[in-house]
Amino acid sequence: MTSAEESAGAVQTRLDARSRAEERLGWTLVAPATLAIACVALYPLAWVVWLSLRDRMILFGVDRWCGLANYSALLGDARFWNALFNTGLFTVETVAVELVGGLAIALVLNCSFPGRGLARAAVLIPWAIPTVVSARMFEWMYNSEAGVVNYVLRASGLVTGPVDWLGDPFWAFQAAVLVDVWKTTPFVALLLLAGLQVIPEELYEAARVDGAGAVSRFLHVTLPLLRPALLTAALFRALDAFRVFDAIYVLTGGGPADTTETLSLYTYKVLFQTMQFGLGSALGVVTFLCVVAISAVFVRLMALEGVR
Repeated sequence: MTSAEESAGAVQTRLDARSRAEERLGWTLVAPATLAIACVALYPLAWVVWLSLRDRMILFGVDRWCGLANYSALLGDARFWNALFNTGLFTVETVAVELVGGLAIALVLNCSFPGRGLARAAVLIPWAIPTVVSARMFEWMYNSEAGVVNYVLRASGLVTGPVDWLGDPFWAFQAAVLVDVWKTTPFVALLLLAGLQVIPEELYEAARVDGAGAVSRFLHVTLPLLRPALLTAALFRALDAFRVFDAIYVLTGGGPADTTETLSLYTYKVLFQTMQFGLGSALGVVTFLCVVAISAVFVRLMALEGVR
């Protein structure tokens, strides 16, 4: 072996040693955070999974192993399928409307006009209001006799009599969707505004030189480059909307006749109203698996778009 080869080998050995030392340092630094996550997330998750395999009803002193019986019961539970359908429909409706509305708001806020900074701050007010407060506020607005919504509709001649917004199955669901859209569209707009601001202005200038109009620039420049931000916003909102609880709990309580009941709300009722901890835990596990599935789909789409 020549001296050059020996020198190269020594250098490689030192590099490997440094790499192992850096790896050990990295694991040491992340160990506290990993331990904290294990304590506050992984352990409770494992406990819920274990509890879902038991038939536990404290009121009746029942606590026995039942295996997959709770999951089998859910498969034959019409109320579970209704809650799953409501949750999926709520997620699709809210995310679709919020993406469209958020994009429109982001496009406006991305333009230069007097008071733009104030407008950007003001648009975040609905997002800053606690969800429970928003839901209670809309509950008063939806009141069939004294609510401002019916007052405006009657004054404008759009309806002749009061609309029972929270008593009619169709309108109650749409009312819950509107509450979520009103509150979280500003969050989507903020994410999309950040995406718009990183699009190079030179691309728009080049498109104008080529004779592209505003619509063509939007379709062929803005939308393609904004897809990563759109996917990110859709992911965040889909995960949040699928776990919706507080807005619907305050607004309708899942009624009328369970037409607005979601998985999270059904899980709460089973766990804390009927005290069926095994069945309620199984509902929680199913909700968690649905969230994981949604995340996997969006992560795959984002990987195809090259989003990291």
